[in-house]
Amino acid sequence: MAEQLHVAVLMFVAYRSAENRIVEAVRAAGFADVTLAQARIAARIGPDGTRLGELAEQAQVAKQTATALVDRLERAGYVERVPDPADGRARLVRIAPKAQRAVQIARAVEAEIDAEWTRHLGARKMAHLREALTELRTITDPYRTPE
Repeated sequence: MAEQLHVAVLMFVAYRSAENRIVEAVRAAGFADVTLAQARIAARIGPDGTRLGELAEQAQVAKQTATALVDRLERAGYVERVPDPADGRARLVRIAPKAQRAVQIARAVEAEIDAEWTRHLGARKMAHLREALTELRTITDPYRTPE
């Protein structure tokens, strides 16, 4: 009997498939200069901006790596650094107006993927999957916003 893949590997395979589709769609829409590493950093930027150190921690990269990625995104006009209203000494990285269209494309592809997976699994299984993963997130995601 073949060994079953660990559930974490199965989740990673599904995540990687979704991530690749999203990045490909964004690139096809004219944002071809965005690398996968840059997209992974940009995807972690909150709606009001995020500090560079938090981006590095969430992406699990060195702060120097995150700085280099954000520098390239900023030069390309996709992000901007702004003062943090909570701490005048700190700066936030936020999505620049140029990148708003890329965000819209990414969200649309996410919705397409949800619909496709729902068609494949059925509405009940998809709802159970979402419920189970949301519950699992309470013990696995140190970056989740408390409800």
